[in-house]
Amino acid sequence: MNVVADTNIFLAIALNEPPKEQIVEVTSGAVLSAPEILPYEIGNALSAMTKRGRISRAEALAAEKAANLIPVRLVNIDIQKALELAIEHNIYAYDAYFLLCAKSLAQFLMSLDGRMKQVARDLGINVLE
Repeated sequence: MNVVADTNIFLAIALNEPPKEQIVEVTSGAVLSAPEILPYEIGNALSAMTKRGRISRAEALAAEKAANLIPVRLVNIDIQKALELAIEHNIYAYDAYFLLCAKSLAQFLMSLDGRMKQVARDLGINVLE
């Protein structure tokens, strides 16, 4: 099975959050893909969590290393098409990158974001729960 995984999937695994076990179980044996922006999104999310006091500096650095150990194919995305998708569906461009990736590769999408999953379904993208 081929799956485009959202940033929050990588973070849940790297930070040992409660959905980790289910994510690992569902994606076992899957080939993961994500837009090329994934490492930057992970860094941004971890810095935001540190800034808000949710995690420590050491936890952020360890999580970034852990996330980088997850095998993932990084895919180039057409930013113009993603921007059109974002505007059309009133979502962030970052979410549109993942949706466009899943749509263009004809792969399942896995995300913890309810709004992203709804837009994916509206676009005919299969969502992995």
